[in-house]
Amino acid sequence: MTALPGLPDSLPADAWDHVGCALCGSAERRTKFREEPFAVVTCARCGLTYVTPRLTDASLLERVYGEDYWSSPSASARGYTDYRAAAPLYLRTYRRRRPVIRRHFPRPGRVLDVGCAAGYFLQVMREEGWEVLGLEPSAAILPGAVARLGPDRVRHGCLGEVELPAESFDLVTMWDVIEHIPDPLAAMREARRVLAPGGKLLLETQNVASPTARLLGRRWHHYKHAEHLFHFSPATLAHALDRAGFAVLENRPWRGGKYVAMDFIAERAHRLHPLAAWLLSPLRLLGGVAVYINVFDEMIVVARPR
Repeated sequence: MTALPGLPDSLPADAWDHVGCALCGSAERRTKFREEPFAVVTCARCGLTYVTPRLTDASLLERVYGEDYWSSPSASARGYTDYRAAAPLYLRTYRRRRPVIRRHFPRPGRVLDVGCAAGYFLQVMREEGWEVLGLEPSAAILPGAVARLGPDRVRHGCLGEVELPAESFDLVTMWDVIEHIPDPLAAMREARRVLAPGGKLLLETQNVASPTARLLGRRWHHYKHAEHLFHFSPATLAHALDRAGFAVLENRPWRGGKYVAMDFIAERAHRLHPLAAWLLSPLRLLGGVAVYINVFDEMIVVARPR
């Protein structure tokens, strides 16, 4: 049995997969660092950074994305302190990101949001006049999306498992999702299949090659090993999209920031250093006071099928 940081119990050996590179298939790799039972490694052939071992596909949903993911006692290691309570901050964040959508779509269409969680992004898109549909594999958060969007606007399951007609969406989005998916190439190819002619794919994910990630090293706040299976760079994400049949139209960090509460900043300071946590602890007194933060370690990528 293995104790897993951020999870409440120990896991048997058969819950783990020792994996190679999901992008090129190579088993050759360099270890960046270890936090048992995990190793964060970089493929020696294509440069993709990924986590091994990882939970098996069956164990991921069962062990990682239950109720204690969305209301987590240790959010710096897994999940969110209180995802539902942060709804106003997520809505403000997605409204701030609307220019990315408007730049590529002069008029509303049909959008599929993969990993829609409680439906915050789709609420904003519906305000913009879009016809929306969300996919969410976590049964714990699904009722929130249904309550927000309606039962006909949300499906329970993963991309590729839920039956969707080909060429049925103008836009497919994955906000902070692709790094969670065990087979990202398969997800990208399925997104390509369901895109209508002229449609586009929008991905947001963390940039492991960013100055912030390089400066913080293993203390980087996106190293959450049970859930973040992959850490893309602009080069490896472009390579993955190319293999899935996409051409990158833009990759920009400017809208990749988020509105966060002051107590979130204080909580995340624990990853940096005990002294930083102590110095920033007074921020907890400000509680839900929000601030917009962008440390330019997130990529928002728009791609079109070739």
